[in-house]
Amino acid sequence: MRTLFVQPRSTEPSPATAEEHRQSLSPEDRHLSGALMRVNHVGEVCAQALYTAQALAARTGRHPNEALARQLEAAGREETEHLAWTAQRLDDLDDHPSRLNPLWYAGAFGIGWLAGRVGPGVSLGFVVETERQVEAHLAGHMDRLPINDHASRAVVAQMARDEARHAREAEHAGAKPLPAPIKGAMRFAARIMTSVAHRI
Repeated sequence: MRTLFVQPRSTEPSPATAEEHRQSLSPEDRHLSGALMRVNHVGEVCAQALYTAQALAARTGRHPNEALARQLEAAGREETEHLAWTAQRLDDLDDHPSRLNPLWYAGAFGIGWLAGRVGPGVSLGFVVETERQVEAHLAGHMDRLPINDHASRAVVAQMARDEARHAREAEHAGAKPLPAPIKGAMRFAARIMTSVAHRI
């Protein structure tokens, strides 16, 4: 409920604060930046759901793993920064979050719960693959964002660095590689989400 209906608060300054929030972007560039940042915001909504569900599964499974639950919750708190930054950027661009955010959250929570119930190695492997795919997605956005939208580009660049670190931490904690069909299914679901969220 907090993720969906409460304005997220950042404890760290947004990377965009070092840039001019309202650059003179053309209407077309502003529209493109808004659509891309809406997709990024949806990704952060899903990250909150995934980490919350995986932490809950780690804590309440047949063999509770409190250390894993705390690691997942810590990563989720860091993702809250991204949620706040992307929400602020949407405001700056006079754009809006996806109207389907409750649906995205519910779907991601269910997936995270299932991954968490399988076991710690698979749960962490799911984190690694998710973050790797997000890294690739953010790199694509860096190529598409208007070159003079320095604020959005600063946010996306910092997010990419943080996602790479989360993947490394999960690998070091004992992540198991996911089977290729699972990785493919994750990429397919992400494509659907990003295509729809770009517009709605």
